[in-house]
Amino acid sequence: MTDEQWNRLVKKVNGSLKDPPIVGFIIDSPWLPGFFNIKTIDYYSSGQKWFDANVKAIQTFPEISFLPGFWSEFGMCTEPSAFGSKCIWHESNLPHADKIISDISFIEQIKKPNPKTDGLPPFVIQRLKEFQKPINAKGHKIRFAIARGPLNIASFLMGTTEFMMATVMQPEETHKILRVITDFTIDWLQYQKETFPDIDGILILDDIIGFVGDMECQEYVVPYLSEIFKSFEASIRFFHNDASGLISSQYLNQIGINLFNFSHEHTFEEIFKMTNDKITLMGNMPPRDVLAAGNSKDVANHVRTMVESVEDHTKIIWSCGGGMPPNVPSENIQTFYDTVLNLL
Repeated sequence: MTDEQWNRLVKKVNGSLKDPPIVGFIIDSPWLPGFFNIKTIDYYSSGQKWFDANVKAIQTFPEISFLPGFWSEFGMCTEPSAFGSKCIWHESNLPHADKIISDISFIEQIKKPNPKTDGLPPFVIQRLKEFQKPINAKGHKIRFAIARGPLNIASFLMGTTEFMMATVMQPEETHKILRVITDFTIDWLQYQKETFPDIDGILILDDIIGFVGDMECQEYVVPYLSEIFKSFEASIRFFHNDASGLISSQYLNQIGINLFNFSHEHTFEEIFKMTNDKITLMGNMPPRDVLAAGNSKDVANHVRTMVESVEDHTKIIWSCGGGMPPNVPSENIQTFYDTVLNLL
């Protein structure tokens, strides 16, 4: 993000920027390879193609804020790989991290990895180091330390069904693995911040919290996410969960989150009510069914519906309810931006 984009984002999150509106999207490997007309495996394996794809995005849509911006990532594999997960790669699809815990008793064997040496995190850092000067030369800076959330990582290490069952039937073991994952995540975020001092934001992505009940949310989500978002002082504490968010949203203030990208299945009004109007919201167009599969008229109509659904636009970043999905036409992105600007 440029200095201007970052400063506007901070003001928006603080509630001191009403106009002009901000249009922003989370972009990474589901969308960028197709947008740049390369294979997904090339996006991951070639630093230059990764850089060029991101540059094309910011040059094609200079008025749009892409978050986190020049995201160095390897799909869902980055953090699980540090714990020893086998990463399965595909030419034109996202990679997958195999689970490493086949029995709940194996949790005792899970040790905290070192993000400086273990798995893919060192490659994330090295790519950013290699391209930091070219990124800066484009007027952008590395703004966010990024990690998958603890429940998300646990679901890869154990399997989603197995982890969800453990939260109910084996709370002691669940706390043990979440403790190790949380400690690692804090180390990982702090390492990113130490390496790139311009970082002033934390981005955590965890959809699994959308599948737990209220009691489990209080026990397994609130305490560990609270610690993670206190990894270092950050102006932007950004959380992404595009699964169900009505249970967890009531705890976002307590956790310390101030920017939330949420599911398109919820309205702005619902989430504002759950968060006492204290958190800036980023959403909430259906990413797949409208932004990707719709035509420009569909996009314009839905933007109009979004804008008209809420009176106060001060704490809204106009986006989709999730990350940018594959195969979104550039025309739809431009229509989204133009319609927001015309209406506001």
